[in-house]
Amino acid sequence: MFRHLLKLTWKRKSRNLMLSLEILIAFAIVFAVAAFGVRYWQLYRMPLGFESRDVWSVTIQAGDNGKQRFDAAVYDGFQRGLRELPEVSAVGFASFEPYSMSTYSSDFRRDGKAGTVDTELIGADDGLAQVLGLELSEGRWFSEIDNGSAARPVVINRRMAEAMFPGERALGQQFIDGEGGKATTVYRVLGVVDEFRAKGELDAPVNFAFTRFEAGRSESDLRTIMLKVKPGTGRDFETRLNRRLKLIRNDWTYQIAPLSTARNAMLRTRATPLVVVGVIAAFMLLMVAFGLFGALWQNTTARIPEIGLRRAIGASAGQIYRQIVAEQFMLSSIAIVLGLALLVQLPLTGVLGESLNWTVFALAAALSMATIYLLSLLCALYPGWRASRLQPTEALHYE
Repeated sequence: MFRHLLKLTWKRKSRNLMLSLEILIAFAIVFAVAAFGVRYWQLYRMPLGFESRDVWSVTIQAGDNGKQRFDAAVYDGFQRGLRELPEVSAVGFASFEPYSMSTYSSDFRRDGKAGTVDTELIGADDGLAQVLGLELSEGRWFSEIDNGSAARPVVINRRMAEAMFPGERALGQQFIDGEGGKATTVYRVLGVVDEFRAKGELDAPVNFAFTRFEAGRSESDLRTIMLKVKPGTGRDFETRLNRRLKLIRNDWTYQIAPLSTARNAMLRTRATPLVVVGVIAAFMLLMVAFGLFGALWQNTTARIPEIGLRRAIGASAGQIYRQIVAEQFMLSSIAIVLGLALLVQLPLTGVLGESLNWTVFALAAALSMATIYLLSLLCALYPGWRASRLQPTEALHYE
C-alpha cells in the first residue's frame, strides 16, 4: 500500500508539488506561532525570584528632574513615617520597581584582562530583600555593617555568578566595571540569589545584580519606594498612603500603585504580539485550508475514471476513502519532513539563542505536526467521502 501511494504521488509530482509547498508554508507558520507560545509557557513556569503579591510601589516625583540629591535624612524620614502605617510590614527603596519597562545594564569584568559580562542592574537598599521576599542561596543581603566598604557590596543571581566565575564559588569574589581595563568601581559579592527576572514571568533570564545604595555615597538616588503590606489590604489603602506621604514631604507628588497592576500591564504587553501573530496565522491557515480543499476536490473530480475502474475491479468504498485520505497524509508528511529539515538548523546553529532551545523546538514541532495532520484530515474528509460514493457506471459517462 505504501509503495503504491508513493508511485501515485510521484506520477502526479507536478500537481502535488504545489500542494506540498502550500503545506510546507503552513507548517512553517504554525511552527513559528507554536514556538512563540511554547517559549512563553516555558518562561512562565520558571521561578521568578521575587514575590509580587501584597507589594506596592511609590514613585517619588520631586520636580527637580533628578538634579537635587536626597540626603540620608530624607530616606530615614520615609522609612520611619511609612512603617507607622498599620498596613505596612516592610519598606525598601529601589532604582525602579519590578515589572517596569526601565532597564539599566553595564558590562562587568573579573579583572582588566578578562572578557566582559553584560548584566542588568538595580540599586537597592537594605530593606528591599524583605519587601520582595528575595531568598539567597549563598551569603547574605546588605546591612549597615557594609557602610563605608572599600568595595561596593553587590548581590548577583546564579546566572551571572556562573558567567563571571565559571567553576568557582562567587561568594566573596570581586569584579570591576570600566572600559579598556581601567576600573571605575570595584564590587564584592555578598550573596547569590538563584533567580531574578525583573520584568516578570515572560522575561527571559539574564545576568542580574543588586548594587547596594548608601545615601551620600552612591552616584544616584533611589526614588522608588517598595512597600510590603499585610494580606487583604485593599485599594483604599492608596488614599491613606498618599496622605502619609504628603505629611512627610508635602512639596512632592507621588505615583502609587500595587505591583499586581504593573504585573498585569506587563503580561498584556508581552502577550499582545503573540495574540496578533496568532490571529494572522489563523487567517493564513484558513486560506491554506480552502486551497487544500479546493485542490483535493479538483483532484478527485479529475480521477473519476481511475476511481471508477478501481470500484469496478472490486475496491470497496472504504478502500477508496482510505486511499484519498492516505494520499493527503503522504503529501503532508513529505512537506513536514522538508520543513523539519530546514527548521532544525535554527537550534543547531543557535541563531535564536535560548529562545529556541531544544525543548521549545520539540514541542513546537509536535504541535505543528498535529495541526497540519488535523488540517489535512479535515480537508480530505469530504473529497474522500465523495470519491468513495462514486459508482463504476459514473466513470462511463465522464468526459
